[in-house]
Amino acid sequence: MIPSVSSHPSEDVLRRIPLLRRLSPSDRTRIGECARVRSFGRGEEVFREGDPGDAFLLIIDGRVKVFKSTSSGKQIILEIFGAGNPLGAVAVYEGAPFPASAVALEDTTLLRVEARDFFRLLEQHPALVRGLLSGLTIRIAELTRRLTELTGGRVETRFARLFLKLADQMGRAERGGVFIPLPLARQELADLTGTTIETCIRIMSRWEKENVLHTDKDGFVVLDREELEAVAS
Repeated sequence: MIPSVSSHPSEDVLRRIPLLRRLSPSDRTRIGECARVRSFGRGEEVFREGDPGDAFLLIIDGRVKVFKSTSSGKQIILEIFGAGNPLGAVAVYEGAPFPASAVALEDTTLLRVEARDFFRLLEQHPALVRGLLSGLTIRIAELTRRLTELTGGRVETRFARLFLKLADQMGRAERGGVFIPLPLARQELADLTGTTIETCIRIMSRWEKENVLHTDKDGFVVLDREELEAVAS
């Protein structure tokens, strides 16, 4: 299915994006004039590794996983991005192909600005440059930390840190614990932690029995945060 394309984004949509919120209304209007909104359903490809980085993308709503594929066909999930996050900005800056692939984890809406318009905006709006550089610096630091975690330490520790991070980012108090509204398959959890699906199933089953973490059809419930923190440390 080809992702749907709407008209220009509204002022309300642009104000919801942290990167654009501090700009003046007139600056946001200029951005809106050259931007388009694109919608992706769960499981739809946003871009593929090797595709030209010809447009700057910002997530309005939803979540996207960015991953690399190994020669054996295994996925290594580098990060899960949510509302307000840019996608593939480094590739756009460098005029290079996207170094990884991106797929929508749920129904997702993106703001798309063509590269030529994107660079014109950067030249005209220094505040936008500062905001983008700050966000990219944080993402590079997070990616470095993620790669370090994936190549060392106990697998169970990586699982605990993953769920603590998700709980902090999107968790809400309900269902007898902290609910994480992100349904991830066991294979996706294995890809996020750099392990096998068999190991993932074993850890998740044990935590289920020990009332540490419960799996629901629409996400996860952290029941014993103290235990996760102990494992994470």
